[in-house]
Amino acid sequence: MEDCLPLNLCHVQKLQAFINRLQTLLHCTSLAFLFYYRASFFFLHETTIPFFLFLLIFFSEATLSFIWFLGIGFRWRPVVRTAFPERLPENDDELPPLDVFICTTDRIKEPTEQVMNTVLSAMALDYPPEKLHVYVSDDGGSLVTLGGLRAAWSFARWWLPFCRRYRLKNCCPKLYFSEMDDDDYDEDIEFIAEKQMIKVRSV
Repeated sequence: MEDCLPLNLCHVQKLQAFINRLQTLLHCTSLAFLFYYRASFFFLHETTIPFFLFLLIFFSEATLSFIWFLGIGFRWRPVVRTAFPERLPENDDELPPLDVFICTTDRIKEPTEQVMNTVLSAMALDYPPEKLHVYVSDDGGSLVTLGGLRAAWSFARWWLPFCRRYRLKNCCPKLYFSEMDDDDYDEDIEFIAEKQMIKVRSV
């Protein structure tokens, strides 16, 4: 029976959904009156406002209303999920395959160093390595990102075994080496030497 229990449950916040839908209804009503006012003022009244300026105002209001309308879906049905990691099977063979997709497009707004730290953190997840697949989608097609991926792949040969051997809680290389030394293995000479070697390779 325990094997049939779900790993997560989805709860809909009914009160929050009601408030959001009421606000959406009021907002839609206000927009309907606004567009009716603009249309009637344009056709039934003479105005000193230049025609182009009036169309520009109307187009701006319509654009902002459309953008607001696109965001309704996130508030229409607010959902809270509760995960139960203790229900995961103890045997690694029973775990499903896990695919991690990391998307990037602009190496200026998303520096390659940060993307590679994300890739290494995902590769170091506490999950069976043969069932974990990490994909990077670079929509910008940057050669710098490609070079960073090659460097991350080379560094991962030392970093991933180090994370698994010492069960590191923080698997992001940049954050790990920038924090104060609070490891449980600070007295272990072998650990200190290996950590120093990996730190040199990460530079």
